[in-house]
Amino acid sequence: MTGFHDVRFPAAVSFGATGGPEWRNEIVPLTSGFEQRNARWSQSRRHYDAGTGLRSLADLEEVMAFFEACRGSLHAFRFRDPFDHLSCKTGQKVAATDQLLGHGDGRGAVFQLVKHYGDHARPITKVESARIAVAGVEQREGVDFIIEMITGKVVFQPGKIPRQDAKVTAGFRFDVPARFDTDRLMINLKSFNAGDIPSIPIIEVKA
Repeated sequence: MTGFHDVRFPAAVSFGATGGPEWRNEIVPLTSGFEQRNARWSQSRRHYDAGTGLRSLADLEEVMAFFEACRGSLHAFRFRDPFDHLSCKTGQKVAATDQLLGHGDGRGAVFQLVKHYGDHARPITKVESARIAVAGVEQREGVDFIIEMITGKVVFQPGKIPRQDAKVTAGFRFDVPARFDTDRLMINLKSFNAGDIPSIPIIEVKA
């Protein structure tokens, strides 16, 4: 990704952030009283306000230094979504069988990490760690496969490609590729000390 710095926004601050996914749909009322609904995006886009995660002046200084290093909105970075950063449910342990990536055909060596929400599949990039299984048997990273941590692609080694119809699954921890959604931070130290939290908008970028 052009302009992407492979560093993570301060995790302690991100876990206090507010935000979530946005979809962009078009709803057209029909003369019959029914509606025609069309999806303008194939994937959702996440928005956050990291200001709510600030707990101290040290947090504020760390975020401001990070903002400067990113040159405002110029460079994207890793952001740990406090609500959605695991292949499993919160409180559960990541397992190699959490998410279905696909089925082998004896030829294809590359599988994209995805997370399923009902019948919707979200491609996962910016991986922190991953476990992979083929036909329910966990594979060895570096021996049977490698993970491209930036793209979220699983690449099986020669001789280790999943056989025909073998189920390929994965468990993982991941970040959201994001950038600051502003080029200016407005901070008032007196107001901050009095409990007035500044807005620090962050938006997901598509890899």
